Amino acid sequence: MDMLEKLTILSASAKYDAACTSSGSDRAAAPGGIGNATACGICHSFAGDGRCISLLKVLMTNACIYDCQYCVNRRSNDVPRAAFSPRELADLTIQFYRRNYIEGLFLSSGVLRNPDYTVEQMTETLRILREEYGFAGYIHAKAIPGADPILLSRMGTLCDRMSVNIELPSQKSLMRLAPDKSKVSILKPMGYISGRIAQNRQELVRYRHAPAFAPAGQSTQMIVGATADSDYQILTLSEALYKKYRLKRVFYSAYIPVSTNPLLPAVGTPPPLLREHRLYQADWLVRCYGFAASELLDESHPNFNLLVDPKCNWALNHMELFPLEVTTAPEELLLRVPGIGVKSCRRILLARRQGSLTYAGLKRLGVVLKRAQYFILCGGKRMEGLKVTEDGVLRALVSDRCRGMWEGLSQTALEGFAAGGSEQLSLFAPAAVTREDVSMCLTGQM
Repeated sequence: MDMLEKLTILSASAKYDAACTSSGSDRAAAPGGIGNATACGICHSFAGDGRCISLLKVLMTNACIYDCQYCVNRRSNDVPRAAFSPRELADLTIQFYRRNYIEGLFLSSGVLRNPDYTVEQMTETLRILREEYGFAGYIHAKAIPGADPILLSRMGTLCDRMSVNIELPSQKSLMRLAPDKSKVSILKPMGYISGRIAQNRQELVRYRHAPAFAPAGQSTQMIVGATADSDYQILTLSEALYKKYRLKRVFYSAYIPVSTNPLLPAVGTPPPLLREHRLYQADWLVRCYGFAASELLDESHPNFNLLVDPKCNWALNHMELFPLEVTTAPEELLLRVPGIGVKSCRRILLARRQGSLTYAGLKRLGVVLKRAQYFILCGGKRMEGLKVTEDGVLRALVSDRCRGMWEGLSQTALEGFAAGGSEQLSLFAPAAVTREDVSMCLTGQM
């Protein structure tokens, strides 16, 4: 099998992994080396499904000893198999870099023979790139659960970011779909990497030339829609991972059906891209806006409203806190107003110390008044001509992306569909609205 055939198979096998961010590292090339991994030094392109791709994203091999039912590379799946040698993959990466095709490498792998052997092969690839070619570009490597910590330690000194994918948010889901894995086996290397990163920071304070260990931090990925796990379960787990392991990012990947297993969505089922989007929005609120997962969702409302973003949905459910006077409100409350972001909040705090605020001034500060106007007062007054009703605010906050869904789901149509009628409803594409979606709308869970 020639290199082009291997690349075709192994790059296609890697496309379901969404964790390919490249920010957070400032590795620079030594004299005689090539490349750099500064935060602004990674170029980006976009795949057909909208995901950002900035790296050569490829597997070391798609042969795997595990039989995870949601994975296209599972042991029982009849697909072409291929494997790079460390030298082949290092040479390919350098040739692509020199031709300006890529700015870095995202390296993952199926589990070949055993976790230790797989990590050894991946680490040797990174060693050739770093030590023989002097490559200082960005490298993201996926750690393999079950590998010896000594091997993970060596890998961490050669890459910029490491990730251990948790994939399914509950032990029950793992037992059903990935019996070779367990939550403990995944969290153990995650904890080790977190501890080594913290230790390395202390070493770098004392010894300036100590080798850096995963300077861009650690991330993970969870699959959305392969199991019955709710948004509440997923977001609660993400919040715990951020706190315990100081992760840089949790990535959410809408499940694309690749298996006919009855435990999984049927092949041809559209991936839940809007649900993935809502999880990313909520993740941002948890990381940057001071929200807790339990404030956004609970057991009685376990999934996000698809019509409006999580921040707007929270505000609509807590109208007793609004309208908020922007000239006096504390920072933590301003950050909870839809349409006010981290930067615009800081600008408001600075501007109101220097003079009075107006709605025109708020717009110049970056506030999105299209959303914020329903939740704020400026100088004790509402925006001129604004009328606020509960239904009117909801209609105004529905995004353009979801407006067709809002307008198409009339109460009569909803009730007819829920009762078993044959009327066809539409959500972005024909037959995309399910009975579960309609039921959630009728019960106020959507």
